[in-house]
Amino acid sequence: MHATPSTILFDLDGTLCTYERPGSVILEAAFDRLGLEPRFEMADFHGRYLEFLPESADGYELYERTFTALCAEHVDDPSLGERLNRAFHDERDPDDLVALEGAREVVITLEEEYRLGLITNGHPELQRRKLRAIDLPDVFETMVFAGYETPAKPDPEPFRRALSAVDAAPEEAVYVGNVPAVDVAGAQAAGLRAAWLADADRRPDPRPEYVLESLHELRGQLW
Repeated sequence: MHATPSTILFDLDGTLCTYERPGSVILEAAFDRLGLEPRFEMADFHGRYLEFLPESADGYELYERTFTALCAEHVDDPSLGERLNRAFHDERDPDDLVALEGAREVVITLEEEYRLGLITNGHPELQRRKLRAIDLPDVFETMVFAGYETPAKPDPEPFRRALSAVDAAPEEAVYVGNVPAVDVAGAQAAGLRAAWLADADRRPDPRPEYVLESLHELRGQLW
């Protein structure tokens, strides 16, 4: 039995918010704009973007660098990356961002009992805009924008920085995220417990300490 934590830290994308049109749909539409059949999938993007996160000035540049690398690999035409990125962002409506079910209600309730923080891979300006869009701009005592202020998750450094900011030990904290290889792995490497917001894959690797079917379970007797 684990002790009740004093601190809960959250991922952002896919954990507290998401786009109504998934990236896979937008990527297909972007290829269609260019008159091309899709040459790779968003899973390929997610497998490569961490390479380019530290050197990218913002989210737009991150996508362009990643698409360029993927176009070089899958299409043998790196110059296509710039056009594909422009088409992708023309398709994506920034106002189509929505909070995951229960996100705002659960986080605000938890604020009464726990110290809260955010650790997200992403450009600070873009990620703050997302928080404003889902009406959660001032809930977190600390926010770490990994990949810019620290190495990107799953490196343990962003977790250590967040813990230091709220004066909590690793064993006192739980990290909530949706990507096992990034969120669970990074949290456990820093000594935190991990709560995985589950998807269709029932065999997460690495295995988290807790499996959440919804964010509402954070308000129950999970610990």
